[in-house]
Amino acid sequence: MPLTPVLLASAIFFVTYALIVSERVHRTISAMLGGMCMVLGGVLSQEEAFRAVDWNVIFLLLGMMAITAVLRETGLFQWIAVQAVRLGNGRPYRILVILSLITAVSSAFLDNVTIVVLVVPITLFVAANLHMDPLPFLIGEVLAANIGGTATLIGDPPNVLIASAADIDFLTFMSHMGPISVLILLAFLGLSGIMFRRELQTDADWYPDVASLDASNLITDRRTLIRSLVTMVLVIVGFLVSGFVHLEPATIAMSGATLLLFWSGIDPQRVLREIEWTTLLFFVGLFIVVQGIVRAGLINWLAQEALNLTHGNLPLTAMLVLWLSAAVSGIVDNIPYTATMIPLVESLTRAIAGQPLSLWWCLALGACLGGNATLVGASANVVMASLSERSGHPIRFWRFIRYGLVTTTMSLVLSSFYVWLRYL
Repeated sequence: MPLTPVLLASAIFFVTYALIVSERVHRTISAMLGGMCMVLGGVLSQEEAFRAVDWNVIFLLLGMMAITAVLRETGLFQWIAVQAVRLGNGRPYRILVILSLITAVSSAFLDNVTIVVLVVPITLFVAANLHMDPLPFLIGEVLAANIGGTATLIGDPPNVLIASAADIDFLTFMSHMGPISVLILLAFLGLSGIMFRRELQTDADWYPDVASLDASNLITDRRTLIRSLVTMVLVIVGFLVSGFVHLEPATIAMSGATLLLFWSGIDPQRVLREIEWTTLLFFVGLFIVVQGIVRAGLINWLAQEALNLTHGNLPLTAMLVLWLSAAVSGIVDNIPYTATMIPLVESLTRAIAGQPLSLWWCLALGACLGGNATLVGASANVVMASLSERSGHPIRFWRFIRYGLVTTTMSLVLSSFYVWLRYL
């Protein structure tokens, strides 16, 4: 029997995913091998493979990693970490809540990947002074980042795609997604105290040493710090007005990084050595692998067959879109999945009576919250794992699932009630 593109693409995808999950091969090599096989196997042409990569994501990460590398030189992250420890009164759970809240709120107004790049160095310093494993803090923060990013149009890339397709403005989007995101975040903060209760136990003898630190002495280069913060403010403002000035976030991030390298006078080779190149190459390979199964029609077929089961019933269709989106987004990147689902949801909103926007909210909730399920479900997860691994604290795939799957299930149950009560 001839090997059809669908079978070949499916085989490549599942083998790639198995290698990533098994951790026998580094995830970057696994993703690049999968991308290579998609091209050499004829599933994608070289041009299609190049177009499959979301270069906006790649260069956004590159720019923010460069800015973060310069900020790290100034001692700012250590200063913020000490303030967080003091505010939390030295109690690990309180500190986790503070850092998670900062991460979630920031992720609503900036890309959650950007926030993760900024918050990980702070967390590593906090954990080192707590004499604790940083992984509970890092995992908690990235889960909070994905929850916070659900709240607004600019918080997560799928939301941008959905808002554009459904012609939803910023305030309308936030008025619908904001309340449920806040509810899920509050529930998650309570849940995290249960999930991480063993990991958050520590000896309090270290705390007087940290409390007595002169935080002002932690800032080692005030001139570079001021220039870095000015650049960071310009970048954040650029992100917020990017839709009005018609500039991609990647352009803004790279412009900020270039300006800061010029202004600070830091040796660019030092900065480039701090870039997570393995993370960037992982995303390149993963984008190509996912585009392979999209190009072969596998995701489109799966979504269409699942939606056909509802026979036009709005409540059933809404719940199916929500849970199917979460399930698929936990396995593949949610950006190509969302792009694939948009035409289907558009046709369903025209065919089904009732509140057609409810299907868009279900797609947004499922795609964003489903990314919390696995280590490769969201871009922020992968970035956090790579930064943690570089610091000597690798995160195992199955350890992340222990917390991610519980959080995702809780989020989807609350989302289901919210959608049912408000729209159905």
